[in-house]
Amino acid sequence: MRSIKVSEWISLDKDKKEVTEDLLMLLSVLVTNTAPEDMPRGYLQFQLFTKLTRAFEKAQETKILLLEEDTYKFLKNTVEKDIISIWGTNKNIVEAITLFMEAPES
Repeated sequence: MRSIKVSEWISLDKDKKEVTEDLLMLLSVLVTNTAPEDMPRGYLQFQLFTKLTRAFEKAQETKILLLEEDTYKFLKNTVEKDIISIWGTNKNIVEAITLFMEAPES
């Protein structure tokens, strides 16, 4: 099991309006932007996405993302493979992703 603090920060959108961003939003963007042909399929993956959805819903309330090891590994692999390089210029994103990638197993 991995326990990751969901950090939040304020950013400006394209219209220069303040918006709140967080780790959950980053991970959601990475997963939802995966090409359909690259999305995992099958019943086990269906169950994994169900666990992922429940973990995200709970984390929205608690601000702690609790992930079972298979779900964490899926997200970690997604980050390793698909993270948007320009995000590396945003200090808040760097800190949030670093905390996620270095989350200790408990």
